[in-house]
Amino acid sequence: MPRAALHDPTPRPRLVLAFDYGKRRIGVACGDTVSRTARPLKGIANSPAGPRWNDVEELLRDWQPGLIVVGLPYNVDDSENAMSTAARGFARAIEARHAVPVHLVDERYSSLDAQSRLRAERESGSRKRRVGKADIDAAAACIILERWFIETH
Repeated sequence: MPRAALHDPTPRPRLVLAFDYGKRRIGVACGDTVSRTARPLKGIANSPAGPRWNDVEELLRDWQPGLIVVGLPYNVDDSENAMSTAARGFARAIEARHAVPVHLVDERYSSLDAQSRLRAERESGSRKRRVGKADIDAAAACIILERWFIETH
């Protein structure tokens, strides 16, 4: 039997969902490991009581990702903060509820980058509608996923 048949070094294509965890909303984006591109999906409501898990469950059921990426916020000096702890908790909760691997990615400045990107789209005319907060959160999740693609080559 040829060696390639025993061990195929080409990783299987996987759909990836990314989450930008926030106090009020969790931005969501999707992408795949073949095209290595990401696109924003939506924002999910979050509160002190926790995320709307029904919405998270629906996304996971509909998209059936092979991998999940969660943005991990750091301070400028690389230290963690209360939001880092909350994002880690969210990542652990998803991993506990589903048999899907979860990766954490540095998400510093992703919301600022998302605002700039959306503002540029609006100014160029490629985006017709007004930019809402959920749009920014979903675009930030998109940036987080793009960073993960870069980190994983």
